[in-house]
Amino acid sequence: MIHLRAAGTSLVLDARGTAVPAFVHWGADLGDLSTAELERLADAQIPAASGAAVDSPIRSLILPLLATAWQGRPALVGRTPLQPFALSAVARDEPGAVRLTLTSAPLPSPGSAVSRPALEVVVEFRLTPEGLLRTRSTLLNRSAPPFELDELNVVLPLPARATELLDFTGHWLTERMPQRSTLRHGAWLRESRHGRPGHDASFLTVAGTPGYGFRSGDVWAAHLGFSGSQRVWVERQVSALSIIGAGELLAPGEVVLAPEESYSTPWLSAAWSNEGLDAASQRFHRFLRRERGFQDRAHPVILNTWEAVYFDHDELTLRRLADAGARVGAERFVLDDGWMTGRTDDRRALGDWTVDSERWPQGLGPLIDYVTGLGLDFGLWVEPEMANPDSRFAREHPDWILTETPGATPLLARNQLVVDLANPDAFTAVFEALDALLGEYDIRYLKWDHNRDVPVTRTHAQTRAAARLMDALLARHPALEIESCASGGARADLAVLERTTRVWASDTNDPLERQSIYRYTSLLLPPEVLGVHLGAPRSHTTGRTHSAAFRFATTLFGWAGIEWNLLEASEAELEEITRWLDAYREVRPIIHGGTVVRADRPDPTLWVHGVVTDDQSDAVFAVVAMASPLDAVPAPVLVPGLDANTTYRVSVLDVGAEPRYLAPILPPWLGEGSLTLSGRLLAEVGLAAPPLAPEEALVLRITAV
Repeated sequence: MIHLRAAGTSLVLDARGTAVPAFVHWGADLGDLSTAELERLADAQIPAASGAAVDSPIRSLILPLLATAWQGRPALVGRTPLQPFALSAVARDEPGAVRLTLTSAPLPSPGSAVSRPALEVVVEFRLTPEGLLRTRSTLLNRSAPPFELDELNVVLPLPARATELLDFTGHWLTERMPQRSTLRHGAWLRESRHGRPGHDASFLTVAGTPGYGFRSGDVWAAHLGFSGSQRVWVERQVSALSIIGAGELLAPGEVVLAPEESYSTPWLSAAWSNEGLDAASQRFHRFLRRERGFQDRAHPVILNTWEAVYFDHDELTLRRLADAGARVGAERFVLDDGWMTGRTDDRRALGDWTVDSERWPQGLGPLIDYVTGLGLDFGLWVEPEMANPDSRFAREHPDWILTETPGATPLLARNQLVVDLANPDAFTAVFEALDALLGEYDIRYLKWDHNRDVPVTRTHAQTRAAARLMDALLARHPALEIESCASGGARADLAVLERTTRVWASDTNDPLERQSIYRYTSLLLPPEVLGVHLGAPRSHTTGRTHSAAFRFATTLFGWAGIEWNLLEASEAELEEITRWLDAYREVRPIIHGGTVVRADRPDPTLWVHGVVTDDQSDAVFAVVAMASPLDAVPAPVLVPGLDANTTYRVSVLDVGAEPRYLAPILPPWLGEGSLTLSGRLLAEVGLAAPPLAPEEALVLRITAV
């Protein structure tokens, strides 16, 4: 018997004998159980054998196959018949971790009387100190004939009561749109064939008890940490067994394992909670912070040039923009697309990673020196995985362009072609070009873009080559930081975060869209890795116009930046931005290290979210009017996540501008500017809601007295 425990979570596996181990329990901590108690628990879960089925009980196994009477999607599929598997080894090399080795039935080795296992599958489970359950499988070919792999998936069990599903869809400018459904007999399958997770990625797949919310209900949430094509599914069999599974989406013949070669799945990371989505979300956040130290890094305020100047790169204008950025409090200057030779629009020069000698006769050095002289560090936009047809790269090396079959006409998207990074020559050329830039200039940060899908069925090698390219550059330049951008939020996953420190969640700076994108992206990713920029009053993407207060409040809750042409801002607007960034720096340690809290409200037009320090002594909350209220006077605002027995002072945080209200008379506490209540009263009774106009927000600072 195997029992892993951490942070209120238990995983129990029945690994007695040589049968493929079965899941017994994943969920609430079961306490310190003896081996005898674990065995009795496992025996108590063995079901009856139903009529018109196999003459043995059907259990939820760690490697479900047709041969084990599993009638759903199997964990392993190949082009040759699979022999039955048996448990051959159990290893506990690390605390909270176990590796179970399964071997197929022996097959005769050619030219030898000795038999050896044909295939070996090692299934790993790790329960982290945060209670995050991680699993992956590795397939090793132990036989002489090559083994053509179609699928290798990992699975986790779900209880029968987890019948309500939540996952996500979306499109460019509107990522992470939630969708809910009911799990019935059959499978809810999501596949991404983008060569990246995509704007419509399932992102986080959640099964839970009916009606679960941010603060209540039992939930089981899972994310496949992979940056390429993938599948995720939730399935309920008529036998009443339910599972959640995931794996890389492979094309026929894409992975063929020669003798002693292996293939490993991406990690599936999963969190259980009996207190709703927020508690599950916090397991992911705490794991990422411990593993990658995100909250301990610097998160400088970024001034990005894209929506300020687009391709119009004039050094004098950019210097003036840097001056304005330094004045309001920016800390990093990122030169976006348009600096390469001949790159005057998005139709040319992508792939030619040389500095334009006409616009930059002395290279980028003078601008970088000027920017760093202002006290800002310097970052640069790149898109190493793509090229334009009108580029020296594509013209001189058509064989370096990724196509479905050699010599086929490549499919254009966004005027771009995909560079075949699995081609060693193409990989070397791109690496050397970027390495030369990083070696010549003081570049601390790369905004790494990926602006189109990869429209071929075989993306396994490309996905891994892109990761190797990042790894190679980081090994050569260990102080470098990389931001993951993929035409916005099309590559926001735990695999890319093994190499990057920031994720660009969407190409829209419209705060109304950003409120929703932030709300759901932060279920998986902590605020300090989510890039959020202050755009112009009128959004460049949607055309909506929003107040400064709404834009400031939205941009406060993440890794903040500016993408507004500050040369067009008035003196009054520059003063407002300065006050906003002063407030941001004040609360940045809270937002970038605390616990994210989202309130459940019956009125969906008024959102309440915030971040509370781990010791619950300090917090920042936003009250956001997403639309016109359902009631003339909104219901009181409940503030969860604080210590019930601590008294707090609630005050309005000056973020640089005041929101617009609809009521002629404000609640007294708001007119007075503050109030004092206990955490219990704030959570259970709350405070009178500010009568915000639609698409406005108020930010509250809540401090223990």
